[in-house]
Amino acid sequence: MMRILLLFFVLLSCGLYAQKEPKKKSSISAADEGKMVIAKQKLYAGDYTAALSTYKDVEKNNPKNSGVKYYVAYCQTQLNQKAQAKDVLLQALELNNEVKPETYLLLAQLLHEEENFDMALEHLSTYDKLCASYKPETEFIAEAKLCRAQCNTAKSLMGNTLNITVNSLGPNINSKYDDKNPCISADGRNLVFTTRRPQTTSSDRDVEGDGAYFEDIYISTLDTTTKSFNAAVRADGSINTNGHDACTSISPDGKQIFIYKNDASKAESRGGNIFVSKVAGDKWKAPVSIGKPINSSYWEGGACVSPDGKRYFFSSERKGGYGKSDIWMVEKKAKNEWGKPENLGPEVNTEYDEAGMFLGPDGKTLFFCSNGLNSMGNYDIFKTVYENGKWSTPVNLGYPINTVGKEGQITLSADVRYAYISSNRKGSLGESDVFMLRLNDYAILEKDGKPKTNNGLSILRGTIREGYEGYGMQDAEIKVTNLENQEVNSTLTNENGEYFFTLKGGQYRIDISKKGYSSISEKIDVPLETSETPIVEKGYLLKSNL
Repeated sequence: MMRILLLFFVLLSCGLYAQKEPKKKSSISAADEGKMVIAKQKLYAGDYTAALSTYKDVEKNNPKNSGVKYYVAYCQTQLNQKAQAKDVLLQALELNNEVKPETYLLLAQLLHEEENFDMALEHLSTYDKLCASYKPETEFIAEAKLCRAQCNTAKSLMGNTLNITVNSLGPNINSKYDDKNPCISADGRNLVFTTRRPQTTSSDRDVEGDGAYFEDIYISTLDTTTKSFNAAVRADGSINTNGHDACTSISPDGKQIFIYKNDASKAESRGGNIFVSKVAGDKWKAPVSIGKPINSSYWEGGACVSPDGKRYFFSSERKGGYGKSDIWMVEKKAKNEWGKPENLGPEVNTEYDEAGMFLGPDGKTLFFCSNGLNSMGNYDIFKTVYENGKWSTPVNLGYPINTVGKEGQITLSADVRYAYISSNRKGSLGESDVFMLRLNDYAILEKDGKPKTNNGLSILRGTIREGYEGYGMQDAEIKVTNLENQEVNSTLTNENGEYFFTLKGGQYRIDISKKGYSSISEKIDVPLETSETPIVEKGYLLKSNL
């Protein structure tokens, strides 16, 4: 994740980089030289609007200076004025005098976003040739390497289009603002996402950040008659605050939302930490910090939980990683007992950013986002499978799931027929929009993507209650075994006595136990249908044996 501090050093490297260029006689006046210094200071501070204004003042007096035009274009790209930036860069190349080498790199990056890969690669080759005459900054060498790799990846994946139907969820969900991070409950009835739309024209803005409205969490419910989502509304209860509130996942049972919060005025969320909100009736409780060992003094960006509730996956910039943001896993031993967080290792994590996790309903396929060398551009969605005690080499999900734009995290329906992502691809209403993917014949949980007999899952859920008082029993142990007596899943009930499993259709045995109570064991049939996700409700009473 690009932080303000990181941005400062990147821009600082721009200044140092410029100082390493061969000295040339400048045609800029002393007054304009002074303005250039002021503009660069604004650039360092991330105030691109003010920097652009100053650079344009200098450009008026120096219309044939290609170096000034580069800085104008750079500011325009940061302000998402990319069409204007491209025109300015092309003007700089036509002047052909004292062209800053990074002009070719910046133009290649813009051409990559336009899917003009061959022309982008030509400009990168020119940049490489210019690098032979001076020592460029490492940061720019890395940017050129990344852009080249992403161009080649995009060409390859777009030449092998998957049979997937992509549809925007439309104005019921999306707005002209940034809509992202879709999370769907396992039964497919609740869609939760993050938006930066305002509540009113006087809604607070992040004036110390990008100036946009603060993030809020919205929820939409499925209309079971039309099979479409109702108009999204701001989540009820105390889940949203005046600061940034972004959902990062919803638990499979739909009872918990994991939230990223960053509020400089509050110590527990300062710098970015993970919180969890639990539902009470129809309202969401005030989020509470998930605490250690997931949260730390470093930046944590999001978390998701496995279907059995035992493993938590989270992104963090803590020490011990392989790049910027890495994916970690920690096992929950009991209510207040955790194992030691483990980095998923170099097979999954890279020198770039990995985040936006979602664990598939099979409990072993982890989806995540990365902006590394194997992405088509910006962030792509990848998957890795946990087998034989290790994570497999991540695989890019391909086109059109991924594009040259920025794809956010993916979430799957329990029957694995649909997926939901956020993306700023062409056709979006605003910045990023939420899209639904009809997977058709693409078996996303299979290594080769080819469908087997049926890879959809069913839901088994219910409540364990105390046999005399009737209250929900927390921490009752539930094990599910197949007819070969092999354990296929296990969990502990939550504070309300509820349990939740996603299972393939078939016959199982369910065993329920808690110290001081008589155990229960019975066979159970779990159906599997292709048209929808079957839900089996089973409640049990445990009676004291004391």
